[in-house]
Amino acid sequence: MDVLCGNNNQPEQQPVYYLGSIPWMRATLWDFYANVLVIFVWVCYKEKYLLVKITWLILSFALGSIASCAFVLIQLFRLKPGEGVKELFGKKNG
Repeated sequence: MDVLCGNNNQPEQQPVYYLGSIPWMRATLWDFYANVLVIFVWVCYKEKYLLVKITWLILSFALGSIASCAFVLIQLFRLKPGEGVKELFGKKNG
């Protein structure tokens, strides 16, 4: 009955921006976007084609760390025997 009367004093009935007032939520969002930014900068360096870069950006926002792990695994499987960290981060694809 409170919803019908417009009584919005209950926390579960507050607008979505209520989540922004929770310190851990803000920290989690900063952490997520920092992760997406760092991985996407690496994707932009490694990948040649714009469509591939945009696809990885969308996957990063949609899947988060799962997409990050997938990109890292793909890069690891692309390494040839004898290649190391220098080639992992330095060699461009394509």
